Amino acid sequence: MKTRILGQGLEVSELGLGCMGLTFGYGTPTDEKTGVDLIRKAHDLGITFFDSAEAYSKGFNEQLLGKAVKPFRDEVVLATKFGFKNGDPTQGLDSSPKRIRQVVENSLRYLDTDFIDLLYQHRVDPNVPIEEVAGTIKDLIAKGKVKHWGLSEAGVNIIKRAHKEQPLTALQSEYSMFYREPEKEILPLLEELNIGFVPFSPLGKGFLTGAIDENTKFEASDFRNTVPRFSEENRKANQALVDLVKQIATQKQATPAQIALAWLLAQKPFIAPIPGTTKKHRLQENVGSTSINLTHNDLSQIETALNKIEIIGERYSGNSKKYVNK
Repeated sequence: MKTRILGQGLEVSELGLGCMGLTFGYGTPTDEKTGVDLIRKAHDLGITFFDSAEAYSKGFNEQLLGKAVKPFRDEVVLATKFGFKNGDPTQGLDSSPKRIRQVVENSLRYLDTDFIDLLYQHRVDPNVPIEEVAGTIKDLIAKGKVKHWGLSEAGVNIIKRAHKEQPLTALQSEYSMFYREPEKEILPLLEELNIGFVPFSPLGKGFLTGAIDENTKFEASDFRNTVPRFSEENRKANQALVDLVKQIATQKQATPAQIALAWLLAQKPFIAPIPGTTKKHRLQENVGSTSINLTHNDLSQIETALNKIEIIGERYSGNSKKYVNK
């Protein structure tokens, strides 16, 4: 697999693996053996970029990732995040310097590593100036505990202020055919400042795979049950997007998921999406997207078609929306 350079010289595989869903958010967690096998299979397929967070099962996700990559730790880039009180999103935000330092020590232990390749602030904490956060990270970088840092779901102003204090390597935010808001202000700013972009939910939380329609039932613990965009009526209303992706996939002899990822990769050379999955066949399918070539003409036609489709529904419920910085 080809590699891409994020921000301050961090080389990653052009497609990463988001590990959240292995233990958190999408229903019943996978067992340890299944999770370890999947991560190692990803490495076998050329993926070197793995994404976790303290908030994904309060450290269990990091422990799973650390165990899986231990035989080849020096060949991979490990990303994790701080930012919630006691590692629990339901308890609110906490990016105080003391908490950041504690999370880093915890993550180093959970990941069984001497350093974190890429450390993100999971969500912007309005109670802690971003300069104070950046200064804390700068110190951790000086001590060798962190190599690079980034933000998640941050707005233009915060990105500028943070980058001025300690240069950012990456921004991780949602971006896909299903959510294109970053194209307005975020992508131009990242290009200007030489900051990489790591889209999460690049498959629209599964919607762009074509495997979800208005009749799909999610497990009770699946967070999509609380997402307005995934209400039964909104899934039905947004089916036009899935139909478009399926149509392109047929033309390219690919799957809808592969087209959705190939489209993202074609947007900018500093983009490295991190689709998640719990299934090896889906992992192989996702990796197949890196060999799909969308021509300038293809992209132009897709752009025209996308602009005619109105996406219905908010991407977060009321409680989660307050964590998104503008």
